Amino acid sequence: MAAPLLVLDLDGTLLDTAPDLLGALNTLLGEEGLPAVDRSAVKNNFGQGARALIVEGFRRAGVPLAVDRLEPLVDRFIALYAGRIADETLPFPGALAALDRLGGRGIRFAICTNKRLHLALPLLATLGLKDRFDAVLGGDSLSVRKPHPDHITGTIAAAGGTVETAVMVGDSEADVAAALAAGVPVIGVSFGYTAEPIDSFGPTTVIDHFDAIDAALARISPAFAAALR
Repeated sequence: MAAPLLVLDLDGTLLDTAPDLLGALNTLLGEEGLPAVDRSAVKNNFGQGARALIVEGFRRAGVPLAVDRLEPLVDRFIALYAGRIADETLPFPGALAALDRLGGRGIRFAICTNKRLHLALPLLATLGLKDRFDAVLGGDSLSVRKPHPDHITGTIAAAGGTVETAVMVGDSEADVAAALAAGVPVIGVSFGYTAEPIDSFGPTTVIDHFDAIDAALARISPAFAAALR
């Protein structure tokens, strides 16, 4: 039987990337002569991609954003964000300790994120985390992305795992929908970036801190339960 594989989302699940995303957004807004926004103003947009952040930033400033201006602004935002990819980003509390504990039990790890791969890989490398994962698939790695289940199953295959011995961890409706459609149990984290409570999306279970992930895994997956005995 394949070793248990824990598939993790990135932004809002493993890493708190909001400070650097916010920094890039406010730099962009400043270049456009618009006021900065604080984290609370765009807290629900961090997991929705660059376009959603930019549109909300302009909306908060009361400035209409012409459709033909959006893509150039997205390109500029991505360049700004890439230049500060991990200036303030940190793993969520308990995340690294959980990887250490679980890895010590033979559990393997993969990343399935809608973030562009050319951003996800340098982010993980800068934080010294890239080598912890057997596969990292971004939103542009396949022809589909979450909430499509093939993004999950493609990540599992790339890591050499099996659907039967995998569990997904995420913070969004897309994470939950993709995993369940792929037949993979999913742990929702309550500290992510979604506007609605994570349990409203129907994950298999929810945790409030990575300290609770061992018990959750043992509860929802026979493969993980065997590894964690």
